[in-house]
Amino acid sequence: MSDHTEKPNGISSCNLNQNLDNVEAKEGMQKEILFDQSLQKIKFAFRLTGLNIQNEKRSMKQNCVYLFNFLWLNTDIIGALFWVIDGMLSGKNFTELTYVAPCLTLSILGDVKAIYLVLNESKVHTLIANLRKLEQKANQFENFEQDKLIEPDIRLFNVVIKVLNVLNCLMIVVFDLSPLIIIAVKYFTTGELELMLPFLDVYPFDSFDLRYWPFAYIHQIWSECIVLLDICATDYLFFTCCTHIRIQFRLLQHQYQEIIEPVNLSAVGTIDRSRIKTKFKDLAVWHQEIINSASMLEGVYAKSTLFNFMTSSLVICLTGFNVTTIDDKAFVITFIIFLFMSMLQIFFLCYFGDILMSSSMEVTNAVYNSRWYLSDVGMGRNVLLVQTRAQKPCKVTAAEFADVNLRAFMRILSTAWSYFALLQTVYSSRSK
Repeated sequence: MSDHTEKPNGISSCNLNQNLDNVEAKEGMQKEILFDQSLQKIKFAFRLTGLNIQNEKRSMKQNCVYLFNFLWLNTDIIGALFWVIDGMLSGKNFTELTYVAPCLTLSILGDVKAIYLVLNESKVHTLIANLRKLEQKANQFENFEQDKLIEPDIRLFNVVIKVLNVLNCLMIVVFDLSPLIIIAVKYFTTGELELMLPFLDVYPFDSFDLRYWPFAYIHQIWSECIVLLDICATDYLFFTCCTHIRIQFRLLQHQYQEIIEPVNLSAVGTIDRSRIKTKFKDLAVWHQEIINSASMLEGVYAKSTLFNFMTSSLVICLTGFNVTTIDDKAFVITFIIFLFMSMLQIFFLCYFGDILMSSSMEVTNAVYNSRWYLSDVGMGRNVLLVQTRAQKPCKVTAAEFADVNLRAFMRILSTAWSYFALLQTVYSSRSK
């Protein structure tokens, strides 16, 4: 009778253990795919541009898509350059020449950012693999407040991606529909069909011939999409990496602060110093791995960010100049949207670089608040070493010429304003 009653209890306890293991495994899987969930939100841009963040080796499909887009976009870039050169030789006025300059500069920027990402694909894959390992390591530490620490950064990242997607779609619609609207208005008011294109390019055929005009129009629409997708793909990956490195720093800070639990003064002698030293060593290794991830991000984006900084001031300056000099209200609205998007692009780049820097330096305060004084002298020395290292921020630079942070954004705006004032002075003197 006793054997009969013990057997079901044994089975139920075994099932209970298995269920607990399954729950823990599922929770572990959910934690492990957090970084992959962020990547999933930006993969659409990589698929359409032929850039690769999924596989260690590029597939034939990715090579074909990237090569097709590269040739497609650069034919328009070359056409725009020829238009500028031809305009200078034919004596076109300064306003007409600057009309095409912002779009041309942004197109070159998207092209360059995509090229640098292709050249650094091996570094990108190493960085992604390292961030996945860091997330798995973070899940090994007991942290009951992890969701609360992670949620604000993930929410901010998701909002930024959604807002930029909507604004980019809006810019495509505005740039591509405004010529059609102007054509329709002129046709119904004057009765004449005057064909227009979104951008001023030189083609080996007459692009305003009704037989070739639809092809030229579609060609320019997809070129604009390629530029925005190239910029989105590279910037979104940067935002993703900065967000998850910041998350790692915040989780590390929490672990440092809780490494020694609060105790009564009478119980100070009962602290398990060996366990604390072991955990502190593990946290120091974790800290170094996060720093290495930030260094990898710097290696991927340093040169392209320098080009981004150099062109952003020029784009903002020329777009602002066009807004103040063009009389056509439809084109003014178009350039205002373009100006806003240009400023937003460089702002978010600097903002995510800034949160990376600040979160790396916040480790100093977390270590200081770790109740290290309840342990021995050796613990104090270790805390001092970690604090010293944390005071040197992890950062992404523009090829070491400037740090990517909000101060850099203010300098870009200041430089753009200086260029704008100079252009206005030159334009005013010539118009007189």
